[in-house]
Amino acid sequence: MGISNTNNHQTYAKNSSWSSEKIAKYALFVALSMAVSFIEFPLIPDFSFLKYDPSGIVCLVAGFAYGPSAAAIVSILGFAPHLFTNPLGTVMAVLVSLGASVTAAILYKKMHTKKGAIIALSAGSIVAIALAIAGNLVITPLYAHMTVSQVAALIIPALLPFNIIKLALHVVVTMLAYKPVSKLLHHSK
Repeated sequence: MGISNTNNHQTYAKNSSWSSEKIAKYALFVALSMAVSFIEFPLIPDFSFLKYDPSGIVCLVAGFAYGPSAAAIVSILGFAPHLFTNPLGTVMAVLVSLGASVTAAILYKKMHTKKGAIIALSAGSIVAIALAIAGNLVITPLYAHMTVSQVAALIIPALLPFNIIKLALHVVVTMLAYKPVSKLLHHSK
């Protein structure tokens, strides 16, 4: 028997794209997303039940930095603590976050420019808004003691404006934050 040259402390296969460093960075994004998901405030005073939280920004930055899989992981795991207190609301939040961040990450990966980022974030916002409206029509009646027609009546005065403002905030902050964060993340390379 010969001496094995295998590194027993390795956390990934040689041909795998996973590394200890990448896992740690994803975990930091998930932890940050979890933390900021508890910062909630209403954007439209007359509809205070619609609350904004900045966790979607973290998902978008993770997606831009590491691609669609990172966006999906951070979007899903970042809302995990909310499953215990608001399971249906969590489903909605994850759905919208996935729509925005995964769509944006896929497009940004193909068009890795400032113009590409704007196109990616715009497309992600459109997908997220469509998913938010559809999700509200299906999920909100299950827990808010409202009929589908009552939820539909909220689309123009509440749901659409709320989601447009929410995604606009996500886009602006992501555009401002991504480059500095990217330089920090990729500094070691």
